[in-house]
Amino acid sequence: MADSTTTAIHPKGDFFNLKGNNTDVRTEVLAGLTTFFTMAYIIFVNPSILGDAKMDKGAVMLATCIASAVGTLLSGLLSNYPLAQAPGMGLNAFFAYTICGTYGFSWRAGLAAVFISGAIFILITASGIREKIVDAIPLSIKRAISGGIGLFIAIVALKGAGIVASSKSTIITLGNFANPSTALAIIGIFITVLLVVYGVKGGLFISIIATSIVGAVMQFGFGADVGISRGLSVTGSLAPTFGQFLNGFPELLHTNEGIGVAFFSLISVLISLTMVDMFDTVGTLYGTAGKAGFLTPEGKLPNATRAMMADAIATVTGSIFGTSTVTTYVESSAGISEGGKTGLTSVTTAICFLLAIFLSPFLGFIPGSATYPVLLIVGVMMIGGVREVNWDDMEIAIPCFLTIAMMPFAYSISEGIAFGCISYCFIKLVRGKAKQVSPIMYTIAILFIIRYVLEYNHF
Repeated sequence: MADSTTTAIHPKGDFFNLKGNNTDVRTEVLAGLTTFFTMAYIIFVNPSILGDAKMDKGAVMLATCIASAVGTLLSGLLSNYPLAQAPGMGLNAFFAYTICGTYGFSWRAGLAAVFISGAIFILITASGIREKIVDAIPLSIKRAISGGIGLFIAIVALKGAGIVASSKSTIITLGNFANPSTALAIIGIFITVLLVVYGVKGGLFISIIATSIVGAVMQFGFGADVGISRGLSVTGSLAPTFGQFLNGFPELLHTNEGIGVAFFSLISVLISLTMVDMFDTVGTLYGTAGKAGFLTPEGKLPNATRAMMADAIATVTGSIFGTSTVTTYVESSAGISEGGKTGLTSVTTAICFLLAIFLSPFLGFIPGSATYPVLLIVGVMMIGGVREVNWDDMEIAIPCFLTIAMMPFAYSISEGIAFGCISYCFIKLVRGKAKQVSPIMYTIAILFIIRYVLEYNHF
């Protein structure tokens, strides 16, 4: 369990309190590298998605690296937790395909909306409201969040590796194992499992490098395409996107559909951005903190406000430079599983994001098939949180099950939290135990419901 020594920054000499957290520089740096290589795909995936909104891909690449570095660095320095941040997957798709697609806003207006949501986060975090919202979530659901993230990570890994695939008849089925990248991922799983079960220090990081070497032999030695890129680099200028959010403000209330329609569309966009980002961050923050042992017995997280302030500032920064909402990354669990316990892990990851601007061709030699096995094993480690849930009490078991199940099935951490919170409030109401639920918890449930109404019946 956490105590004041496991999270505090030491006032004399040992800034990250490495001794108090029973760790060392080597372990923290190795953990930071593991986290970075596990999530480095965002540097190349984010520009591809935002490019569909007609944004300049080169500028988005640079903005992604800068925003990720800022958020991750602040997370380490402000909270002393080993957490990493970057433009959120899902949130970037929402930006490109809903804000700029369904609602018809330009990407400049989208960046303005991201800026507003980030500013809202800064205000509610500084005022302490955000931490009160988190504290209002029942401990049982917080425990379920960790297990749900484990399953979410697992399906992300299995789908990304091609081990499972979508199916019209069964929704999901086994993938094509003859695919070279899938075969490499399977090899990587065996490598990772061996290293983990034998307790090899730095095993997760070693598995990424070892699997990448196998992939290089397969691709360049035998001609099998396993997803290794050549000549891939962060190029271009920030000029096409930097500061363009300012030009988006006038558009937010002026669309071809009229001011009234635009207003309700804007409210829908802001509620969705705010709710999804807040609870993606909360879910990841508390899920990974639980895995690392940072939570108190009451389920509270010391320095939570500082940790959440980091992603709020990073979101504003990202909108200024030209990228979608920044959030805490679930891949942080990879570094934590590697032994990362302090902000030095985050600082290492942040430095890697800055170096990626110049060394991105090297990152092209780390295929996704080398990182998915690590995520799968992290999923195994995260699922253990479900043992803390009282499954004999159906008033608790049902919301916790929905929290866990909806994360992989809806492919979203925030959706799992939404279903858990809504069902928890509903059950307590119909059971005549309304007073056992915090007013803040009811507000969370109502806001989620409003979000669904606005998002799926957009004006």
